[in-house]
Amino acid sequence: MLTVALPKGRIAQETLEIFETIFGESFKFDDRKLILETPNFRFLLVRNQDVATYVYHQAADIGVVGLDTLEEQGLDVIRLLDLKRGICKVAIGMKKGEKLDLDKPDIKVASKMVNITKRYFEERAVSVDIIKLYGSIELAPIIGLADMIVDVVETGATMKQNGLEVVKDIMTSSTYLIANKNSYISKKDEVLSIYEKINKIIKTQDEVK
Repeated sequence: MLTVALPKGRIAQETLEIFETIFGESFKFDDRKLILETPNFRFLLVRNQDVATYVYHQAADIGVVGLDTLEEQGLDVIRLLDLKRGICKVAIGMKKGEKLDLDKPDIKVASKMVNITKRYFEERAVSVDIIKLYGSIELAPIIGLADMIVDVVETGATMKQNGLEVVKDIMTSSTYLIANKNSYISKKDEVLSIYEKINKIIKTQDEVK
């Protein structure tokens, strides 16, 4: 049996739909239940930020999580497959009309993605003061807490509504199928079997597009 960690919400639903296509049966969580048991799988519904942690500690054998979260957390898991779902960007946002000037002294950046932000500016040899926020990040430049933000952007609508605009894309993210290193060895046949079946579905859907 494989234990699969899924993030609550749309990604879990899309992943379960892939499993339904593969196996021709229904995969649905009962209302408010966090575990779904089937003959071959145990699905766990967890927070997006916790998926890689469950997989890393082998509480789950495989999981589905955004590349941005993987890059931010840096946990040592196997990235099996890009599922090409939940595509978004991690980008720098500033007040409308302002330009990105990396030569400016004392740059303050607000973000919940501290490691991605730190890496981006370090690679450009730019010293910045990173302010960690957990939500409503768009407020930071408006009220003068920070010069800019680094955040996940799907359409850019939230930034626009708050008087900000994207000035630079840092990375593109999509959801990935990941595996625990030990599970990949001890349950290799099961892991590779599900990898191949999911990969086939993704390729077929790409061809249709």
